[in-house]
Amino acid sequence: MGAIDRNVVETFLATGANGTSTADQGRALEELICYVFTRVPGISITRRNQLNVFQTEEIDIALWNDATADGLFFLPNIVLVECKNWSHPVGSSEVSWFDNKLRSRGLNYGILIATNGITGNARELTAAHSLVAGALREGRRLLVFQRHEILSLKDAGDLIRMVKEKLCDLAVLGSVT
Repeated sequence: MGAIDRNVVETFLATGANGTSTADQGRALEELICYVFTRVPGISITRRNQLNVFQTEEIDIALWNDATADGLFFLPNIVLVECKNWSHPVGSSEVSWFDNKLRSRGLNYGILIATNGITGNARELTAAHSLVAGALREGRRLLVFQRHEILSLKDAGDLIRMVKEKLCDLAVLGSVT
């Protein structure tokens, strides 16, 4: 399993925190997520910051998953990732927009990197949490990763375990924690 160098992670996070524009902040988070996910066997980055043919929606990162036995074999071949390097929780409109991107492409899995989480209460399914639960009822699984979770990763095995735990929590609890 590929090691995740904490110094590299902290450098990307510091670059994002000190970015002079929101574009610089977002780019640093995207670079970090590409670094982390490509540590997982069978995962590669196929697209970055790609607009659809209508020029109406941008995909931050598209992961290709070869579904190797020692990787994310339980996920589909294509997983879209949305990165929000915000100083506050991501709100309902952004979560809804990401869910719409998944729906319009017929995809059932998406990963939202929200450095400070999403709005609302997971237990009461308020604000953005209600949209995650609504997507689940329609067969889409939105996984949310926060800054502190990315910082806790030591290797690809940690990331694989975290994805599994998040999927189980989503199925059991009906939302993300």
